[in-house]
Amino acid sequence: MQYAWDFGALRPYWGLIGQGLLVTLIYTVTTVAAGVVIGLVTGILRTNAPRWVSIPLRGYIEVFRCTPLLVQLVWVYYALPVLIGVDMSAAMACFLTLSLYAGSFYAEIFRGGIEAIDRGQWEAGRAIGMRRGRIFRRIVLPQAIQVMIPSFINQTILQLKNTSLVSTVAVADLLYQGSVITAASYRPLEVYSLIALLYFVVLFPLTLVADRVEQRMGAHR
Repeated sequence: MQYAWDFGALRPYWGLIGQGLLVTLIYTVTTVAAGVVIGLVTGILRTNAPRWVSIPLRGYIEVFRCTPLLVQLVWVYYALPVLIGVDMSAAMACFLTLSLYAGSFYAEIFRGGIEAIDRGQWEAGRAIGMRRGRIFRRIVLPQAIQVMIPSFINQTILQLKNTSLVSTVAVADLLYQGSVITAASYRPLEVYSLIALLYFVVLFPLTLVADRVEQRMGAHR
């Protein structure tokens, strides 16, 4: 039997699709911003802090990098409120989990970028009387950013795709709205094809940017 495609049947649901896409983009932007802050602080501390600080931070990084994000979302939403005795909405649980998850990867990106800079750069800064903080801000960090940018963009692309998992705890993102529309329209092939296309339209330009940056970085090196 040949399937009769009918994307016109989705016309009444464009509002829901737009709302879902907006929620997805909001989660991406806010959790990336929070993850960058977490990752920057954690990455810097991992390179300079004493062992009693760096070891727990590495524990945090490895826990979030080595367990599935879906498991983390479910655990934070269902188990964490029981342990701490505080009610947590699905939206907050998803924001917290995605931010910590992103932060663990960004931390390693920042740490790798910082440690990629030759130690002679620090010594040169000290030789002209610069303080450690100023050496980091004026000499090390600008060079480290060039090293980190390709990995940072790629991780951000992954973060946008990871937001689709928030639908599992009933946050009304693009994928969740797709399931709602499917239940109402009985057109799952059209719905999920459109959702895949929207993700592609958003993500493909970012992959082109990442490729262009990697090429320029390769030429620069």
